[in-house]
Amino acid sequence: MDCLRYMFRIPLLHIDSVYTCLCVALRTTAKEVFFMKKLRTQFTDSFQELRSMKTMVAASMLLAITVVLGFYRLQLTDFLRLGFDFLPKELTAMLFGPGVGCVVAALADIISFIIKPVGAFFPGLTISAMLASVIYGMLLYRKPLSLKRIIMANTTVTILINLFLNTYWMTILYGDTYAALFPARAVKQLIMLPIEIVLYYSVAKILSRARVFSEVGSTARS
Repeated sequence: MDCLRYMFRIPLLHIDSVYTCLCVALRTTAKEVFFMKKLRTQFTDSFQELRSMKTMVAASMLLAITVVLGFYRLQLTDFLRLGFDFLPKELTAMLFGPGVGCVVAALADIISFIIKPVGAFFPGLTISAMLASVIYGMLLYRKPLSLKRIIMANTTVTILINLFLNTYWMTILYGDTYAALFPARAVKQLIMLPIEIVLYYSVAKILSRARVFSEVGSTARS
């Protein structure tokens, strides 16, 4: 709209305005196309991992570990609980990509509910788990293992999924307003983020040094 307004009011800027608008539009479109192609490639490569029996076995083991760890929480304070099921989910996405990670996260959430149902099943939280694994996979799959990447991946998941999206799901589940839930959840996520980063990085480094990643065929390296 700004381009059209300037074009009609300032005829001398007609060509420049059109050129500027086209450049901006083309750059934006090019970035979106590149992102979509990269995402599609990652999902394709990820699902191709399932052709390997070794991948199927490893993914199944990580799925089982995710379900088991999902039943346990470490109570840090009256308001803070540390869960460990994010560890195998993030490992799955890093080792086998966003596609496999997404499937494992969804299955783990559904199986956990079947084994130990707590309240009514809410698909929104399943979607959150799947999206978190997609983010982990996009940022960590077939990338060198580094603290910087882990910080980026976990921070992105914490902000977009744990804080914003899950808070929205909480408003639907409990009927509270977004403004009422957001501050307390923001403090909780701010405290939990560095703990989860250090915990995951430590586990990943130990597994890397033990050559577990190379055994399952991952290209991740320390």
